[in-house]
Amino acid sequence: MSEPSSKAPSSTRSTLSNPARMKGRWQELLDTFRHRLAHLDALPQLTILGFLCGLAAAGVITVFRLLIDVPLHLSLGTGSQDFESLPDHWLFLLPVIGALIIGLMLHFIPKENRQVSIGHVLERLHNHQGKLPAINWVVQFFGGILTLLSGQSMGREGPAAHLGAGVASQLGQWLRLPNNCLRTLVGCGVASAIAASFNTPMAGVIFSMEVILMGYSIAGFIPVMMASVTGAAVGRLVFGQEPAFTVVPLQMESLSALPIVAIAGLVIAVFAALFIRLQLMFNKQQRYPVILRMLTAGVVTGVLALWTPQILGVGYDTIDAVMHGQLALPLLLSIVVAKLIATSVSGGLGMPGGLIGPMLFIGAMLGAAIGTVANMLLPESGANPGFYVLLGMGAMMAAVMNAPLAALITVFELTHNPHTIFPTMLIVVVAVITTRQLFRCEGIFIAQLEANGYSLSHGPIRQALDRVGVRSVMETKFLRCTNRMTLAQLRQRLQQHPAWLVVDEPDHEKYLLAAADVSTYLENLNETDDDTADKTAPDENEDIKLLDIPGRQWLLKPIHQQASLFEAQQQLNQHKADALYVEREGVTWLSPVIGVITKEHIDNYYRV
Repeated sequence: MSEPSSKAPSSTRSTLSNPARMKGRWQELLDTFRHRLAHLDALPQLTILGFLCGLAAAGVITVFRLLIDVPLHLSLGTGSQDFESLPDHWLFLLPVIGALIIGLMLHFIPKENRQVSIGHVLERLHNHQGKLPAINWVVQFFGGILTLLSGQSMGREGPAAHLGAGVASQLGQWLRLPNNCLRTLVGCGVASAIAASFNTPMAGVIFSMEVILMGYSIAGFIPVMMASVTGAAVGRLVFGQEPAFTVVPLQMESLSALPIVAIAGLVIAVFAALFIRLQLMFNKQQRYPVILRMLTAGVVTGVLALWTPQILGVGYDTIDAVMHGQLALPLLLSIVVAKLIATSVSGGLGMPGGLIGPMLFIGAMLGAAIGTVANMLLPESGANPGFYVLLGMGAMMAAVMNAPLAALITVFELTHNPHTIFPTMLIVVVAVITTRQLFRCEGIFIAQLEANGYSLSHGPIRQALDRVGVRSVMETKFLRCTNRMTLAQLRQRLQQHPAWLVVDEPDHEKYLLAAADVSTYLENLNETDDDTADKTAPDENEDIKLLDIPGRQWLLKPIHQQASLFEAQQQLNQHKADALYVEREGVTWLSPVIGVITKEHIDNYYRV
C-alpha cells in the first residue's frame, strides 16, 4: 500500500533501452532476494549464498596457500616445510629479516587496519554486524604470506579463517545484503577456509558454529555446511584428498589406559593455561612501535630456531614425524618449550599469523612425550605414542580455544577412526575443565579481546534482534501524503485503509501519523456539522494541514534497509524517537520511504 509504486513512471520506462530494462529487472530480483534475507527463515537464500561464499573463500585460500607452498618448495628443495634443512645462519636470519619486512609494512598502515586473524573477526562480527573492512583482510593476506614464508612460529589457519570471513563479508556488503545475514555469511567463509586448509569439512562447520558464531541454529547450520563442503571440494581438487597430517591406524588398547589419558589431560591443561597467560602478557606490549615488536619476535624465534629448528613454520612435517615415533623424548620436550615461547611472543606482539597450527603442534609434542613416558614407567600399558599425539592435539586445541566439540570432530576427521572418539572425549573434558575452572582461563580469542578492551558478552535480546532485518517487520500499510490536503483528498486516501500516514515533503522533516487518529478527527468533524445545522458545512475543497490534526505524531528518522532490528533499536534510543522510516537506496525518482518501524514493532518481536 506504500506509495509511490516501485515501478518507474511510464515516461521514464518508455525511454529505457533493453540493457536498462534488464538492469532494472535484475535490481528488482535482487531487492526481492534482499527482502527475503531480512527474515529469520530465509534458508534457501542463505544456502545459495553459503555456496557462493564457500567458493569465493576457497578460491582465496587456494591462492594464499599456493603463494606460500610454491616458493617454499622451490627454495627449500626437500619440501615446503623443511626449514630444518637450512644452514644455521639462515635459521636465525630468515625469521629476523622476515619480521623486519613485516614490521616495515605494518608501520605504514594505520593501527586500526592492522587488526587481523580470528580475534578481529569475532570483534567485527559481534560489535559491527559482521562488516569486516577490506583493508584488514588484505593486510592479513600479504602479512600472513610474509609470516609463513619467513618461517615465523605461527600457523596458517588463523589467517585463512580471517580471509574466508573477509571475502564472505565483502560479498555481502557488495550485494548490499541485510546486516542480519552477514553474520551467517561470515560463518560460511570461516567454515570454507578451515575445510580447505585441513581437508576437514565437518570440523570446519563445528569450528565456525562453536568458535565464530557461538551458537547453533538450523538457519545457520545448513548454509555453513554448504560452504564447508564447497571449500573442502575445492581444496581436494587443488591439493589432493589427503588430510593435513598422515595418521596411522590407532586405537586405545584397553580401558586400563583411561587413567593415563586423564593424567594427560591435566598435563596439557597446564601448558594450555601457560600458553594463554604468556599470550596475554606479551599482548600488553602492543603500546611499543610495531617495527620494534616484530623485530623482537623475529629475533626470539631465530635464537630459539638455532636450538630447535623444528619450531619454524607450521611444522606439520614434524607432527608427521612424531606421529610415527621418530623423535626422542629430550627433543620433544625442547620443542615444546621453544614453540611455546616463540609462538607466545610472536602472537602476543601482533605477528599476522595464526594460533591454531601452533596449538596442534604443541599438543602433538606433549602427547608424544606423555606416551613415551607412559611406556617407560608402565611398559605393560602398551601405550602407542602416536595415539597420544592425536589426543594431545585435540586436548590442546579444546583447552586453548575453549572449543571442545570442534577439537573432537577435528581428531575424528583426521583419523577417520571412531575408536579415537571415546578417549578424545575424556582428555578434552579433563583439559577444558581444568583450564577454565582451576586456572581461570577463558578461550584465547575471547581473552585477547577482553584484554584489549572489547566485549562480546551480549544478552539474548540483542542476539535475537541481530538475526532479523528491519525489512522483515517494517509496516508497509502506509500512504505518503503532503502536509496540506483538501478534506476530499484526505477522505479518498483513507478509503484505502492504511495503518499510517507519512507526511513526506521535499526538504522537510518526515512525520508519522496514525490513520485511526485522522479518521477519528474526520468523524468528529462530521458529527460537529450535524450538531450545528445552522452553520455552513466545511468546504470539502478547503485545505487542511495534517500536522494540525490532534492525535499521535512522531518525527521520523531514517534507517538504511540493510539494518538489523538491533540497529533500529539503537537508532530509536539515540534519537529518543518512537519511529523510523526504512530508507530506499539507489532510486532517485521514488520516495526514499519503503516502510516504517516503531518501537512497538521491535518490542512485540522479541516478546513473542
